Amino acid sequence: MHRKVKSKVDSPENLVRYAVELRRHRDEEFDEVWCVVDVDEFDIERAAGLARRHGVQLAVSNPCFEYWLLLHFKDHVSFLDGYKGVRAVLGKYVSGYDKKLDFTLFEPKVEDAVRRAKDAGRIGQEHAVNPSTGVWRLVERVVDAP
Repeated sequence: MHRKVKSKVDSPENLVRYAVELRRHRDEEFDEVWCVVDVDEFDIERAAGLARRHGVQLAVSNPCFEYWLLLHFKDHVSFLDGYKGVRAVLGKYVSGYDKKLDFTLFEPKVEDAVRRAKDAGRIGQEHAVNPSTGVWRLVERVVDAP
C-alpha cells in the first residue's frame, strides 16, 4: 500500500470535497481516502453524508483532534469544553502544546490510545458524543496495512 498524506485546514465538509476532487483528478489509484476532522462547531452530518456518497472515510474527533492525543496518556470520558478544554488537560502531559506535534511523544503510546478510544464505548458515535474519536480506525488501517 502506498501512503500519501495531504494536509489542509478547512471545515469538515470542505475537506471531504477536497478529498473527492483529489481522487477524481489524480492518475493514481487509491485504496482508501480518509479525512481527519474535528466536530468543533461544524455540521458533521453534512460532511458525513457527502463522505458516504463518495467513499471517503472520516476519522472524527469530538470536540477536536487533541482528544485523540490526550488518549495517549490517560482515559478520559467526561465532557470536554472545546479545544481549550482539551488543551488544558493535554497540557498536563505535553507541556506547552500548541498544535505542533512531536510524534516521538505519542508514538510509544499509540496502542494505549487505540485501546482507550475503543474502550470509551463510543464506536460509531463520534459525531454526537463529547468526547469521542474515530482516529483509531485510521491508525489501525495504517498500522495493519502491508
